[in-house]
This record gives sequence, structure tokens and C-alpha cells, in this order.
Amino acid sequence: GLAGTGGTGAAAGASGVDAAVGAAGGNDGGLNPSLAPGSNFDLSLWELQEPVGSTASPTTITSAALAAGFHDSYFFTNPSDGAMTFWDPENGVTTADSSYPRSELREMNADGSPANWPVAGTNMLSATVAVTQVPDHVSIGQIHIGTAIQTGLAPSTKPLLELYYYSTGAIELGIEDDPTSGQTSHPITDVPLGTRFSYSIELTGDGTITLSIDGAATTFTMPSGFSGYGQYFKAGDYDQTAGTDATVGATVKFYALAVSH
Repeated sequence: GLAGTGGTGAAAGASGVDAAVGAAGGNDGGLNPSLAPGSNFDLSLWELQEPVGSTASPTTITSAALAAGFHDSYFFTNPSDGAMTFWDPENGVTTADSSYPRSELREMNADGSPANWPVAGTNMLSATVAVTQVPDHVSIGQIHIGTAIQTGLAPSTKPLLELYYYSTGAIELGIEDDPTSGQTSHPITDVPLGTRFSYSIELTGDGTITLSIDGAATTFTMPSGFSGYGQYFKAGDYDQTAGTDATVGATVKFYALAVSH
């Protein structure tokens, strides 16, 4: 089913999201607990960043390696329900531009280059997830700035938006104010810790951001400063706390994952 393939067409519209939710309803959703994540999900357009490696240079795992069955203690298949599971301890290695570690997928192109799509057409990330532990809050999906498409724009390392799940069950959408400064967080809804839910994040060429949680949609307007930049999706477990305890961190389970452009 859709949950098993994570096919790029699975989120073509509202009906696609509904189908992905239905297919991910349980162990009959096509997820095999005995297979690596790359055999249950189509990860051919993703690479994985892990909370290990050297300072400011986390380890990344290529889409080819993911397809070949890569798994470890930070990225694995849950043995009971087949979920693609991300674990991210607070003391993990971070990038140079972040204080927080992550076990997170980054969108790639079919030729292996980093995705960097223009704000045009309809671009959607959809997933079915459950957050089972989180110290405070964790980003489970992002649209991130890539490289500038218009000339004369300064490079930026900011996300356009991050979908946050809090330990209280609160779900919020953080939208960056502009490519250089702070973020405004918008409360959306509440889902109890450990409970499965589905989300989709859509950005269209007119700058409309549509976030849907279990089919309930909320719309926002992309700040105009982002229009000249390429964008890419991220999905997984980007914990928003840092610490020294290797046993404290966030665990996020994915039952479906799809991208469409």
C-alpha cells in the first residue's frame, strides 16, 4: 500500500493523504517489521543526517545506502509495528548552523543532487507519524531554504517553516519571519503523546502555505522575503533541546511518507 512504498504520488491531493492514512492504519499497511526502513519506504529521494560524526560535521547517509538497507540505533524499523523510527539524543553532533542534533531526512533529486525547487506549482510533504518521547519539542517536518534562485540575494541557513510537536501534545507551526531573523509560532491543535496522526505541508506558487493535521487544514502566507530562494523538504526527528545526557532525546515513528511536486 501507500504506507509501504511512500511513493511520490501518494500525496497528490486530499484523497491521496486520506489513502495514505488508511493504508498506514496498522500492521496491514504494508510495513514489514523485519525489513530495514529503506525496504518499507521509498527513500530514493532522501538522504539521512544523523546525530553522530565530528563537531559541526554530522554523518550523512546517502539515498543509495538507505535503499541498500542502512539502519542503526538512530534510524531503524520498529520491531512491533514496522514504523521507520528516528532516535535523536540531546548530546548528539550538530551542524555548524544549529545548536540541536537531528536524525532527519533531507530531500534530494533523482540525480543525487540536493533538492532546491522554486516556489512554483504545488509542493507537498505528507506523513503519518507518532512521537513517543520528546524532552520539550521536536521538529517532525520542514520546508527549508536552499540556494538563491534570484541573483543578489544573500545566502540563508534558515527554514521557511518547521512543524513542531511538544511533550504536552501541542502541535505548532513555526514560520520564519524572513530569511535572516526570527520565527513566529502558530498553535494548531493537540494530539496526545504516542498517538498516531497524519500531517501534510503544502506550498503553492502564490505563497500559500497549507498545513493539514488529520485532514483539518489551516492556511498561512509565506513571508515575501522567501520568494527568490529555492526550497526543500525535511522530515524526521530534529529535537529542539540540547544537553549532555545520551539517554534523553526524541523518538519519532513514521508510518507513511510522501512528497509530490
